[in-house]
Amino acid sequence: MSATRSSASPVNPSPVIEVESLVKTYGRFNALDGLDLRVEPGEVHGFLGPNGSGKSTTIRILLGLARATGGSARLFGRDPWAEAVGLHRRLTYVPGDVALWPRLTGGQCLDVLSAGHGGIPAARRAELLERFALDPTKRARDYSTGNRQKVALVAALGVQADLLVLDEPTSGLDPLMEQVFQQVVRERVAEGATVLLSSHILSEVEALADRVTIIREGRTVTIGSLAELRGATSSHVHAVTVHAPAGLEGLPGVGGLQVQPVAGAAAPGAGAPRGTDTRCRVEPAALPQVVGSLHAAGVQSLTVEPPTLDELFLEQYAGSGEVR
Repeated sequence: MSATRSSASPVNPSPVIEVESLVKTYGRFNALDGLDLRVEPGEVHGFLGPNGSGKSTTIRILLGLARATGGSARLFGRDPWAEAVGLHRRLTYVPGDVALWPRLTGGQCLDVLSAGHGGIPAARRAELLERFALDPTKRARDYSTGNRQKVALVAALGVQADLLVLDEPTSGLDPLMEQVFQQVVRERVAEGATVLLSSHILSEVEALADRVTIIREGRTVTIGSLAELRGATSSHVHAVTVHAPAGLEGLPGVGGLQVQPVAGAAAPGAGAPRGTDTRCRVEPAALPQVVGSLHAAGVQSLTVEPPTLDELFLEQYAGSGEVR
């Protein structure tokens, strides 16, 4: 008798972080007002919002440093307030403003910070110290802000934690070290780690994140992959055509339309300019019609650029908070 493969669907892995309708009040102030957040295993999840939006409060609750007023928060399916000690063995945390023991050397600080995970393997430690250009023999009181940040990063990235909670992790780092940080994070994710990344450097989130959650005034505004968010938001279109395109003025889904002769396209006294420069913002549904109109006008060059994460983020704070 031949064996048959089971037709049952594989079980989806449980989320590493699952936050539902989370509320945190301080007196009459609502720091969180029904926030939702879900981080899947093996992903880098960007967590975005301006100062005062509730990011730090959410992270404090996830770390078991604050107790939620309402709703629920789970790490690996467990309660971070009731089981903080056990959960901390599975995660590492890097804040945006690192405080170290001033009389200890950087190496001694690494020993203390990594002790809960059994320390950093010697080869891994040496590799990260070299990549981050960190001298572990200096005392912490002699470190710059950037070097204190490097100590925390080496400690967090050097151990085999399942979850990395990174809150403004590259504060004080120069652009070269930011690139090193991004590469090491990618390596840890390839090894199976999950990352919650909160950062004001949106290009950093854009380079690393699989999905993002944007919050506002303690509530989730939107969540999804960058492709999904861009698919619901207008793109920038720039074209140079032989003739002026027809039918774009007043077309639904087209905004910021600018149509003008190409600068310098016509010699003095030569008559009509030879070329038209068109720029506009186009929503996804209108893009085929816009591109068709431009091709009918004789395309000489055409670029369609999706919005950057900076633009997606700012859009949430320009109006109602809904993705257009």
